[in-house]
Amino acid sequence: MPTPSPLPHDPATAPALPPLWRGRRRWLLVRLVGVGLGQAAAAIATALLVEAAFNRLIAGSVGAAPLDRAAFASVSAGLLGAAAVGAALRTAERVQAERLGQDYVYLVRLVLYDRLATLAPRTLQRRSQGGVALRFVGDLTALRQWVSLGLARLVVGGTMIAGALVALAIISPVLAAGLAVVLALGGAGVLGLAGLVRTAAADARRRRARLAANVNQQVGAIAVVQAFGQGGRERRRVARQARQLREASVARARAAGRLQGVAEATAALATGVVLLLGAIEVDTGRTDVGTIVAALAIVGLLAQPLRDLSRVAEYRQNAVVSREKLQRFLETSSPVAEEGGVPDLLPGPGRLEFDGVTIAGGLQGVSAVAEPGTVVAVVGSNGSGKSTLLGLAARLVESEAGAVRLDGQDLAAHSLASVHRAVSMAAPDLPLLRGSIDRNLRYRWPEAPEAELARVRTLCGVDEVLASLPDGIATRVAEDGKGLSSGQRQRIALARALLGDPTVLLLDEADANLDPAASAAIERVVAAFRGTVLLATHRRERAAADAIWHLEAGSLVAVGAPASVLASAGPTARLFRPGTDEPGSGSGGDHPTGRPHRDAYREATLAPAAPTP
Repeated sequence: MPTPSPLPHDPATAPALPPLWRGRRRWLLVRLVGVGLGQAAAAIATALLVEAAFNRLIAGSVGAAPLDRAAFASVSAGLLGAAAVGAALRTAERVQAERLGQDYVYLVRLVLYDRLATLAPRTLQRRSQGGVALRFVGDLTALRQWVSLGLARLVVGGTMIAGALVALAIISPVLAAGLAVVLALGGAGVLGLAGLVRTAAADARRRRARLAANVNQQVGAIAVVQAFGQGGRERRRVARQARQLREASVARARAAGRLQGVAEATAALATGVVLLLGAIEVDTGRTDVGTIVAALAIVGLLAQPLRDLSRVAEYRQNAVVSREKLQRFLETSSPVAEEGGVPDLLPGPGRLEFDGVTIAGGLQGVSAVAEPGTVVAVVGSNGSGKSTLLGLAARLVESEAGAVRLDGQDLAAHSLASVHRAVSMAAPDLPLLRGSIDRNLRYRWPEAPEAELARVRTLCGVDEVLASLPDGIATRVAEDGKGLSSGQRQRIALARALLGDPTVLLLDEADANLDPAASAAIERVVAAFRGTVLLATHRRERAAADAIWHLEAGSLVAVGAPASVLASAGPTARLFRPGTDEPGSGSGGDHPTGRPHRDAYREATLAPAAPTP
């Protein structure tokens, strides 16, 4: 099966945001329509009660009989009941709207994470962490506000206004027509200003993303700022970005304020039009004063929905900007593609083969074989392609041509989960995660038995690290393992990679800048590991392996046993400084096939995780 190509930056093939109208969200929208109808009914009932109160209790009692106490009591009870129903419906609207927004954003967040999980580290490194985080926080907040506060209010408020207009048309067609004209003019004004709001929202979001990216970088590199005395310069940069964000936010508020002004003017104009048309209707004898009072009551009850609808346009434009950013993130080229229904890798001894693998700017037709149970030192200058080669074996990237096979099985033709069970990795680009040391140790296999955990802790010297920490394995570390020394972090990362006894172990510059204890741990791991090891290194002593692969400019320039490769006058001998100890020839030794820890890990992780409810 040929290696799949990376997904292109093409909206037609990229994942899309989930539709809003499916599943229980459809029924939530139906419920919101029902809430709107209920609010319209409450408004109409209130108007009719107001009309009855005016005609029977006010106009009918002026200069006539005393106040009809029974009518007064019934009208009062009716008004209280309508108010209570309206309050209950408003509460129900808020709850249903929030459920709708949260349910939708929950699905969008999972879609975004699924995409994030397929992106290669190099792809993400080209994006600021603050900008990526903004997708999961700021953009999703804008989307939720649109669904919960915008769309829901549009559904409910629109239904309520439509129902009230129908009722008013029954009472007085002229007043209903006048009110409809005013509402249409107000809606046109809101639509005319929507473009300004969208432009202002896009500018404010862009400024916020820049500031977030900068602050995120400052948090992670504050020691660099302090070490080089650049606090003042960085403060000025933050101040400039914050000032630009402030100005952009004010501009957005100005545009949103114009929308609210249009809504307020519409509400005021609606009252005035109904009052003036009502005066004409009363003067011509086509209606009575009670009807005008009822119509004014309806307009008064519609004032708040009209004001809310001005915010709908603002939420909508903010969401449009955020939705575009979210879709662009989903359209980011994915370097790792997996088709549904592909089989798992079958267990094997660990023969790893690169067959003509090519990545533009990284590797050029590399072909080499690591035999089962051997240790291969991958050497070369910086940028030669060592990390890229190991990334191919871990399926962190895909080759554009050629194939990577494990025990004759094309990795690209098998499930990612099974590849990651068979192939494990330790590298500076795979840091420790925020949380306890126990969580980090178990990350590859959370349900690992204590015996397996004890094995890798002992082999990697982690027990010595835990003994020096007051909270032992419960010690919490920050992002990237901050709070531990580089040697301590590396020993924990090694143990994490070894958990479950993978078939292939990839060590990418895992020996760089280590203390003697951590360096000794790597030596023990390489000596004791029964599978196949690829070790990318700059250190000559690590070249004491079963074989050396020398990469330069993405091509293999030398392959062979250390004794022959280093003894010649070829490029590998020139790579290392003269005068260092000659490495031994190395020996693969006897590599038994029984791997109880690996088998237990594989069995424990074969079943897919249960979906999050």
